[in-house]
Amino acid sequence: MYSKLISTGSYLPEKILTNKDLESMVETNDEWIRTRSGIEQRHIAAENEETSDLAVNAARRALANAGLTANDIDLIIVATTTPDVVFPSTACIVQDKLGAKNAAAFDIQAVCSGFVYALSIVDKMIASGSHSTALVIGAEIYSRILNWKDRSTCVLFGDGAGAVVVTRGETPGILASKIHSDGSRRNILHVPGHVRNGAVHGDPFVHMDGPAVFKFAVGAMADVCNETQAMAGVTSADIDWLVPHQANVRIIDATAKRLGVPAEKSIATVNKHGNTSAASIPLALDVAFNDGRLKRGDLVQMVGVGGGFTWGSVLARWG
Repeated sequence: MYSKLISTGSYLPEKILTNKDLESMVETNDEWIRTRSGIEQRHIAAENEETSDLAVNAARRALANAGLTANDIDLIIVATTTPDVVFPSTACIVQDKLGAKNAAAFDIQAVCSGFVYALSIVDKMIASGSHSTALVIGAEIYSRILNWKDRSTCVLFGDGAGAVVVTRGETPGILASKIHSDGSRRNILHVPGHVRNGAVHGDPFVHMDGPAVFKFAVGAMADVCNETQAMAGVTSADIDWLVPHQANVRIIDATAKRLGVPAEKSIATVNKHGNTSAASIPLALDVAFNDGRLKRGDLVQMVGVGGGFTWGSVLARWG
């Protein structure tokens, strides 16, 4: 048995925060942000929106695009760093809000690599025969774990959710996947605070060593793409679309260059979304599907790297 990706869906909160807006909030300017990250704007969740709400909206659109209902789903995985609550999982809350009564549900916490980790797991579960139709969702509300006085981080991140439907297929859809981690690098991108006895202890905001992240990310993403290509017996020349984690346009461009993938085959949405962590790859997939770039039969290389450190890639034939 094989697994295949058949549809996408996404949701972005209504509020848009532009670089110009940030100039009145923190010592920064539009040119500084654009030249260092490529970001022009990001979406910010409303006070009454939870991560599960973003995820549900994206999931409903993915289901509609697949011609399915919530009752057809037997597995839900939500990749998120910003869950609604400590527990239950955001996936269980999504399952209830969708009315997906036949679905098992759990979360994956691999930060910006979460969606790739989740896809890798779903592929194995469908191929084993234990499940047949899954929702894989990346959803984040990073605006709530940012220090809005720290210009090195607050200008980079945004909120949003993306989802894909993965089903059983007679021919290979997901051709190869590979995931890695290195906990010794955990302090170059992390939130050091923790909850104990009902209170947050330590700093509850994102901290990042930007140069260290950049140096590691480019090499790790290129290397794991090469690994999955070797597993599938293809090369970068065979790739129709590179869909990297949308952290920074310089990381995206450097990764594509190292792989030898032409810039026009690399999908970038970071300019409009910012870094949405686990949501960034499915959001980019949805944009490419809706604008007609992503077509049935295309060979798609998805790759992410995030705090942990975690990184991984999934190589798939679309549809």
